[in-house]
Amino acid sequence: MESPGPVARCPVQEQRARWERKRARTARELLETERRYQEQLGLVATYFLGILKAKGTLRPPERQALFGSWELIYGASQELLPYLEEGYWGQGLEGFCPHLELYTQFAANAERSRTTLQEQLKKNKRFRRFVRLQEGRPEFGGLQLQDLLPLPLQRLQQYENLANALAENTGPNSPDHQQLTRAARLISQTVQRVHAIGQKQKNDQHLRRVQALLSGRQAKGLTSGRWFLRQGWLLVVPPSGEPRPRMFFLFSDVLLMAKPRPPLHLKSGTFACRALYPMAQCQLQRVFGHSGGPCGGLLSLSFPHEKLLLMSTDQEELSRWYHSLTLAISSKN
Repeated sequence: MESPGPVARCPVQEQRARWERKRARTARELLETERRYQEQLGLVATYFLGILKAKGTLRPPERQALFGSWELIYGASQELLPYLEEGYWGQGLEGFCPHLELYTQFAANAERSRTTLQEQLKKNKRFRRFVRLQEGRPEFGGLQLQDLLPLPLQRLQQYENLANALAENTGPNSPDHQQLTRAARLISQTVQRVHAIGQKQKNDQHLRRVQALLSGRQAKGLTSGRWFLRQGWLLVVPPSGEPRPRMFFLFSDVLLMAKPRPPLHLKSGTFACRALYPMAQCQLQRVFGHSGGPCGGLLSLSFPHEKLLLMSTDQEELSRWYHSLTLAISSKN
């Protein structure tokens, strides 16, 4: 008598089995990384925040500027972990979502936190000695305070990836499907808000740097409220004569042409603004330099009352300028 062959598995059952395996792996990763994350939050809360409070090494406003909502974020993790350990992932993540605003606040304070840390390490000898002593503890594994402070924002990105993976691999008939789906959506929305905050902070840094490079009455307030895209040297080709090197600063709405101050000028090392060109009125054309080669290229920028010919001997640099200028023009049309 022949033995029966292997029973073919139903495709639906196979898909469900795959979902369950992925869901189990993701849940295990969420649990293990949350334990480690909470441990790191607790180390900072104990060895930095707690001792700083007790010793009074930093005044409360400076301590708040440095750590922001750290202790509240630590408390949110302490609430979440027991649910994950019991396997109540949907209930745990849904209950965690009201705490997401803490991460938005933490992101909004990130630039202030970095600045406060730099200032205090520079001017506060007592604080500097304290930080070095705590960083030397074996619990921190060689990490410095500046490496530890971004942890909540790094964890938020992990929350998004893991929550989305859990939701995607949980069947619609599962009791926690709706909870996981809602939690994944709310976490993703928070990540988007945090990303926008980070982009604005980076842009503000660029604007302050560029503003510091510009001098003269014309330069006052030139960067206020703008989005920085690119800066660099380009050669301005006149109708007659030799090309002249100029520094260009491209923002989302204008192109600023500047001339370096002479070495003996009182504000040597800065640039004097020579012209502002509105990108909404710009027509851009690549005159030559379409294909790769050692000869660089030439861009034509036409405005209602002026035409600029800009040259670079670097083909790749010219291509980057062309792309950035195209982006600025398209955003205004």
